[in-house]
Amino acid sequence: MAILDILIYPDSRLHSKARPVAQVDSRIRKLIDDMSETMYAAPGIGLAAPQVNVMERIIVVDISESKDSLLAMVNPEIIQSEGQDEHEEGCLSVPGVYAPVKRYENIRVRALDKQGKPFELDAGGLLGVCIQHEIDHLDGKVFVDYLSHLKQDRIRKKMQKVMRHS
Repeated sequence: MAILDILIYPDSRLHSKARPVAQVDSRIRKLIDDMSETMYAAPGIGLAAPQVNVMERIIVVDISESKDSLLAMVNPEIIQSEGQDEHEEGCLSVPGVYAPVKRYENIRVRALDKQGKPFELDAGGLLGVCIQHEIDHLDGKVFVDYLSHLKQDRIRKKMQKVMRHS
């Protein structure tokens, strides 16, 4: 396994739409392993392939305290949603920035697992928020896109300054 480089906002690649995975094979399984190792090392609770400059529809999520409940989703799609809630969100691609974002309260997701088998999952709370956040990355959206233009500009300048000094 390998720790991958995470793209930092406002990198334009974070606004690229990921393409569906045609087949879950050994390359995809290795990518899932590398993504999960990267997420745990960061440390974070979710990571989408576009964040590591792979424009394919793959996400990994683990909201457990013990970091032993990895959920890998290939070609995830929200097939049902209800309610609305607002949570404070952060992102490995926007380090040190947190802001409230409105999301669906409950979702039903369809995806393929690491072996390529289809499954459906009902998710709410932190898991639901995290899955929606990561699916946004697959669609070329970063959580700061939900904020006002003023806040987006402020965050963009802050991240550019951080990148210059690193």
